[in-house]
Amino acid sequence: MSADVATQAPARAPKKARSDRARSEARLGWWLAGPAFVVMLAVTIYPILQALYDSLFNYRLTAPDDKAFIGLNNYKVVLTDSLFWQSLWVTTLIMIVSVVVELLLGFALALVMHRAITSLRGLLRTAILVPYGIITVVSAFAWFYAFDINSGFINHWFDWVPGIDPNLNWFAHQGTSLSVIIASEIWKTTPFISLLLLAGLSQVPTELEEAAEVDGATWGQRLRRVVLPNMKAAIMVAVLFRALDAFRIFDNVYIMTNGANNTNVLSLLAYNTSINRLEIGLGSAISVILFLCVILICFIAIKLFKVDLASARGEG
Repeated sequence: MSADVATQAPARAPKKARSDRARSEARLGWWLAGPAFVVMLAVTIYPILQALYDSLFNYRLTAPDDKAFIGLNNYKVVLTDSLFWQSLWVTTLIMIVSVVVELLLGFALALVMHRAITSLRGLLRTAILVPYGIITVVSAFAWFYAFDINSGFINHWFDWVPGIDPNLNWFAHQGTSLSVIIASEIWKTTPFISLLLLAGLSQVPTELEEAAEVDGATWGQRLRRVVLPNMKAAIMVAVLFRALDAFRIFDNVYIMTNGANNTNVLSLLAYNTSINRLEIGLGSAISVILFLCVILICFIAIKLFKVDLASARGEG
């Protein structure tokens, strides 16, 4: 390389050293979260390693003495099974639709709570949190009985809506079954998203919004160029937490359809394989794949949002 080319090459910017505040906050975070992290690791590390170990064996509870090492053959069986890919598609569909709708509705609710007068904020937050406080199994049964063709009231109350009549069996078809499952997920967990986004809204500098308004920016422009960029960290946390939770959906599907009409999900597939069919090796392989999918979702979400935590703390 010539000297001229070398001199023209852009110099790489030196990496910024972490400030004393950042190091202090990191130490405090580890002191506060460390004990809980150790307990959670101690509780979860053994099941994970046990599942990984069992997935390498041909292991059936009906014949425990015939346990034999087969390496990655269980994963080959799972990955070549059409039921696995159909369950993966349904799981991904539920996750994407639920997260997108919950993000939009949660942001709308967060705006309402953020703009509400002080005397009504407590009442609004309590009312919005009611669905999230209900146990998931109870919520799933409530939605099942509401849409059931025999005991439900939805068909009679909304028979004026095109496509709905008293004889509509919501759980007889894949599309309608998934609609009810996704609707129950949205109703149950939107309050969680709204609280996370409300925390993000409270971090948006008021002076920036006021300056943009003085400069003549419309509400949409202020939202797109001031509010959302300053909420990036909160949005990432909300999407990440909710996507991981939605990808592991089990209760609603188990109670409403039990996987019938092509509504099977990965968690239910692992449960039926391990518990009902007593195929511990295959069930463990599905669980390990589910765990790897969760890690992949975390990686994609972090790379997609590219949140600069130093800037979010006001150091950038």
